[in-house]
Amino acid sequence: MNRTLFVVGFSLLLAACARPTDRGQQYIDGNFGDVLNPVTSVASDKTKDYSLFPAQLEKVETLSPSLSQPNQPLYDSVKAWLAESGEPTALTDYGIQLEQMGGGDGNGNVMFTGYFSPVIEMRHQPDALFRYPVYAKPTCGERCPTREEVYNGALDGLGLELGYSASLIDNFIMEVQGSGFIDFGDDDQLEYFAYGGKNGHPYVSIGKVLIERGEVSREKMSLKAIKDWVAAQQDEATVVELLNQNPSYVFFAPRAAAPVTGTAGIPLLSGASVAADRAYLPMGSVLLAEIPQLDEQGNWNGQHILKLLMALDTGGAVKKNHLDLYHGMGEEAGIKAGHHKHFGRVWKLTKPVEATVSETPDATDK
Repeated sequence: MNRTLFVVGFSLLLAACARPTDRGQQYIDGNFGDVLNPVTSVASDKTKDYSLFPAQLEKVETLSPSLSQPNQPLYDSVKAWLAESGEPTALTDYGIQLEQMGGGDGNGNVMFTGYFSPVIEMRHQPDALFRYPVYAKPTCGERCPTREEVYNGALDGLGLELGYSASLIDNFIMEVQGSGFIDFGDDDQLEYFAYGGKNGHPYVSIGKVLIERGEVSREKMSLKAIKDWVAAQQDEATVVELLNQNPSYVFFAPRAAAPVTGTAGIPLLSGASVAADRAYLPMGSVLLAEIPQLDEQGNWNGQHILKLLMALDTGGAVKKNHLDLYHGMGEEAGIKAGHHKHFGRVWKLTKPVEATVSETPDATDK
């Protein structure tokens, strides 16, 4: 009897201690106490693919002296390492120091989500189909309208309408992504709607709302799942009620069609750049990352690919141990980005600045 109870109790204890691995979690490192933790080496047996990084680095070096100059010693060392080795264990041979991200669980599991640049069909004037406006930012003063107030006409008559789409959820998704490409249907040219500011109200995830309401399971939640839920609703009021749970509202600024740029002002390349928390990963940071790979249904396929990434963008929801991987432009990119909510290991690469004897600074250096 006692032995049976012991075996049952021990089995329950093991079950309670089981750690989830369905989203690519790995538990092969010790416990970490900080977001960035100095380590002496990278031990990764994942398949390597650095093919996208050189082109992204070239854009930084070509277009942004303010980013490249302070980081050039690191960039040069990374390029030498790529040309001569590419083995993670050899990074320190090139004077590169390593800091591993601790992950939200303290075990090195860093959350990867995805974002993309949507392409939306719009019209310059509203009609029966294209009737959902996108706005430039108003002069709000101390208080900007909430999403619900905007939907109720708070900006009507101010001349801020930039265009009208046929889908309220498409407009919302463009807000979440921070920018998008617009097809007005009058020529073959796309117009770029860049981020133009926010209304200052807190962001609330409608995905989380749907999970809490039991409308979509946590395991199935994705951008596609949200769009499918919206498409299944019988009346627009139900959709508006959901969207109003997020009082934050994003405004846009039209630009001529151009490459998508992030916070750093650098064109973003799909699969080579991430949005990150600049408090820990300043713009221009170089990251070595084991990126979880997904199947067509958005499930982790059991593999990670070791890649080099650059932190070139930020996001309101991207904090600490969370990276948002840029997936490119269009519907297919949106599906892939929407599935991504999985874990991988990440190392920040740094190179110490050599100490120099400096002159006494004048007032302009303070």
